[in-house]
Amino acid sequence: MPTDWTAVQLGDVLDVRHGFAFKGEYFSAEPGPLVMTPGNFRDEGGFKYKDPEKYYSGPVPEGYVLASGALLVAMTEQKRGLLGSSALVPSTGTFLHNQRLGLIVEHEPSATSRRFLYYLFNTATVRDQIQATANGAKVRHTSPTRLKEVKVNLPPFPTQQKTAAVLAAYDELIENNLRRIEILEEMAQVVYREWFVNFRFPGYEDVALVESDSGLIPAGWELRPFAELADFVNGYAFKPAHLGVEGLPIVKIKELKSGVTSDTPRNRGDDIPEKFHIGQGELLFSWSADFVVQLWPYGPALLNQHLFRVIPVPGVSTDFLVHALRQRLPDFRARAQGTTMRHIKRSALTEVQTVLPPGPLRDAFSSLVRPMHELSRNLVMQSANLRATRDLLLPRLVSGEINVSNLDIDTEWLAS
Repeated sequence: MPTDWTAVQLGDVLDVRHGFAFKGEYFSAEPGPLVMTPGNFRDEGGFKYKDPEKYYSGPVPEGYVLASGALLVAMTEQKRGLLGSSALVPSTGTFLHNQRLGLIVEHEPSATSRRFLYYLFNTATVRDQIQATANGAKVRHTSPTRLKEVKVNLPPFPTQQKTAAVLAAYDELIENNLRRIEILEEMAQVVYREWFVNFRFPGYEDVALVESDSGLIPAGWELRPFAELADFVNGYAFKPAHLGVEGLPIVKIKELKSGVTSDTPRNRGDDIPEKFHIGQGELLFSWSADFVVQLWPYGPALLNQHLFRVIPVPGVSTDFLVHALRQRLPDFRARAQGTTMRHIKRSALTEVQTVLPPGPLRDAFSSLVRPMHELSRNLVMQSANLRATRDLLLPRLVSGEINVSNLDIDTEWLAS
């Protein structure tokens, strides 16, 4: 530890405040003030939106509307690795301070950088201490008192700011990539809706509409069930004995949504049938819990059960099929069964239909959106590399192993 750093307990520099137990009768799916929950925290730290979100239509007690940039810590571990995760409140929207979340309040904001504390909470040094004092068998919890007992080494305020600025620069690049990816995916889906839902495709003025089982469709088009457009291969039923730390990543719903992380289990794949091996650009469809359709952006991997590997029939491209499936996700969700983990039966692939335009029009669509998919995939890989570099730097910067105190780093752009 550098000589100008100070060993403290977190309670020496900050307080932790409980949230409010908002009443379930006022929870709503209609947009309004958003009730933050542990589900809004990424495992590695940071805010994320859930699907669906939980909004609030009732009266809000004074003091429980969160300010932009406020720092929160998850005090309940709804899933492994979440306990102690921190997040900064976004600058857009109205967010409510819910129970099970600790609001961090610095004693002296001019001496403690909130952004530095955000990164500090997301280090193994702090998380391990929080885990060690947590209680609960199935769901582990911590408390403001226990959080304030965590021991850390704190650098002078200018060094805190410089450290936070280095790490925040990586996060800004990652967030910018995520926004670009969202725009690219929405652009491609908008083109699909315009051509194949609203039927305003190139040359549509010269094509008559005819009756079908689902209403009017352009002449020469067909209604086809998804089961006829692709082979849907369910993933492998991995057992605990299959899960290791070396080899190919095993893709579960979590990886489909958030990518491969250090917590992703692995397997060498030698004894796993070839049909469960996937590669970059393959189309995946989770058919239970969260219904997600995604083109796999990463390299070779193994597919877990509850996800389909979607292999289009000849003449149908993944570039077309990914958007056709996304367009019909509401129909699949409507057929979901089960209480604890909702899922669809394979029969839904025959029941849910989509329009199939002529081959030349499908090819034209694929040629138009394929560059969007490729750019999106490249941005995902860039973000993965940025995230890996940030995670490598994080413990070294926050511990002082890498000294930034003498570096000329702009910190004025940081909020705190």
